[in-house]
Amino acid sequence: MNFMTDLFQTPPRARFASDPLASRGRLFPQNPSASRTPYQRDRDRVIHCTAFRRLKHKTQVFIAHEDDYYRTRLTHSLEVAQIARSISRVLGLDEDLAETIALGHDLGHPPFGHAGEDVLDEAMRNFEGFDHNAQTLRIVTQMERVYPDFDGLNLSWETLEGIVKHNGPIIPKPGQQLPWAFRAFAGWDWLEPHTYAGPEAQVAALADDIAYNNHDIDDGLRAGYITIEQLLELPMVGQAFTNVIDQYPGLSNNRVIREAVRRLIGVWVDDLLSTTQANIAKLRPETADDVRDLGHALVIFSTKMEEDIAVLRSFLLDNLYRHYKVSRTRHKSTRALRKLFDVFLENPDLLPPDRQAQANTPKHGDTARVVCDYLAGMTDTFALEEYKRLFLLDVEQ
Repeated sequence: MNFMTDLFQTPPRARFASDPLASRGRLFPQNPSASRTPYQRDRDRVIHCTAFRRLKHKTQVFIAHEDDYYRTRLTHSLEVAQIARSISRVLGLDEDLAETIALGHDLGHPPFGHAGEDVLDEAMRNFEGFDHNAQTLRIVTQMERVYPDFDGLNLSWETLEGIVKHNGPIIPKPGQQLPWAFRAFAGWDWLEPHTYAGPEAQVAALADDIAYNNHDIDDGLRAGYITIEQLLELPMVGQAFTNVIDQYPGLSNNRVIREAVRRLIGVWVDDLLSTTQANIAKLRPETADDVRDLGHALVIFSTKMEEDIAVLRSFLLDNLYRHYKVSRTRHKSTRALRKLFDVFLENPDLLPPDRQAQANTPKHGDTARVVCDYLAGMTDTFALEEYKRLFLLDVEQ
């Protein structure tokens, strides 16, 4: 009984955890909720927003309409949130903030994954470009329009900062400038883009890595694009599969995959926790701002884990993301996206009435941004249907 009590006891709150009672507030001041912390309130706003619902039919690796089993941006975001909460609990961080950042980190992704982002960035080359992370900022500060007193979701500073900076400081490279949406945001300096994000955002960022790498293994195996035999040659991954196969001879491939991927997630999480806890003991941050000002990430993997991850990513790039069947589907889909952009830019009268009202003349920069926003907000399925309506004569308009 005492063992069970100790096992499920919540770890003490870390000194450097983000404190919801000390939040830096919101762009538009609001009275506090009587029943939710600011971060819980933010989580609810993200979950209920339109952009979050649309993630259910946006590509993770496989085009969303190909099969009901494969992960989409929505299921990926939920998996990231679960991992982020688990890690944050052990480290004594604010679980609600980590979860919220994880749920919101992909809101700006267009249809068809990173290939769709590349298409829109190229199409917008003469109009300040496109960046999915910058688009997320636009969505949560401007494009979601459901509240009577302000545009956007009016998220707390910590959530907004975490969503924008979860992968590190936002500093332009020499000779380059920040994506337009960052520069256009009136509160950009308020977010202190030159520093690292708080500890919960750093957890969310690595939870993202854990989720997509391991679940891409799962999806790739089930699609038949990679094999268990190939994975046996990889460090860390091969050991996990070998251990399951040796422990359970004759086990079906389905169960081997599920068990091995489950164990792999545990290996990644354990490595992150042990390495980060050693980092904490060495650096002794006292506040979340101390974490931001370290000049490097506090939440990290070990060097050996980073090396193994690099091998896995290279394998997935060559054997899954560039698999000819994935490439064919991606090529067809992104070609449709580019044709939609071109036809709307040249003929803004083809846009829905609310978008027409925002647009300018054909080929104008304002029109290009309206078209880009319209396309970026589409699901895979809606984009393909819109393409059919505009380019196939026998489809009902």
